[in-house]
Amino acid sequence: MIRVVLVDDQALVRSGFRIILQSEPDIEVVGEAEHGEDALRLVAELAPDVVCMDVQMPVMDGLEAARRLRDGGPPRPSVLMLTTFDRDEVVLEALAAGASGFLLKTARAEHLIDAVRVLAAGEAMLSPDITRTVLAQLSAQGLPPQGGGPGDASRTTAEAASARIATEAGLTEREREVLGLAAQGLSNAEIAARLFVGEATVKSHMSGVLQKLGVRDRIQAVVWAFNRGLVRPAPPQGGAEI
Repeated sequence: MIRVVLVDDQALVRSGFRIILQSEPDIEVVGEAEHGEDALRLVAELAPDVVCMDVQMPVMDGLEAARRLRDGGPPRPSVLMLTTFDRDEVVLEALAAGASGFLLKTARAEHLIDAVRVLAAGEAMLSPDITRTVLAQLSAQGLPPQGGGPGDASRTTAEAASARIATEAGLTEREREVLGLAAQGLSNAEIAARLFVGEATVKSHMSGVLQKLGVRDRIQAVVWAFNRGLVRPAPPQGGAEI
């Protein structure tokens, strides 16, 4: 059973989320809070698997509450940030605060359910749009990939540099391939279908990637890969390259 705490200053919104999640046999809403301070207390008391948290709230907003959950002791539930707007800076702040997922409140009910299950399984909800946002913002902040770009003399040289970096990190060829597909926003199930392997195999490879890179989740793994040239910013109408 996946244990969930809902955090939103609007009771009507919490009621809607509760109805959606409680309709699933494997999800239980164990508590509700109106702001971040109450959320921290409930997490310490109830030890939920996932916290669905609004960004903007009185007393303590969702970003600060997520930071304190990230930096505090156990339990450390996965945090799904929920908001009515999708400004790039809010997405980046949420991820930097330790959130493992970001979802608009306008999303369909099944997307909320899927997100809760993904986070409860220890994964991060990294959609293609969020991937593009993260990589584009990192590029705009002056963090170009070290492996090279369109202006370099040779794409082959860039690819060789990327392969060297991956090897130095201890990544196998398959792990690098899995990381590249994760950077495109694919879930474990989608990666398994693409590579014609079992989902358990993909999870094993991803766990290996996280352990070798020393990062918490696949969002941080993608940022690590970008900063070292393994992943490049996506073209305007494409996905992230590997």
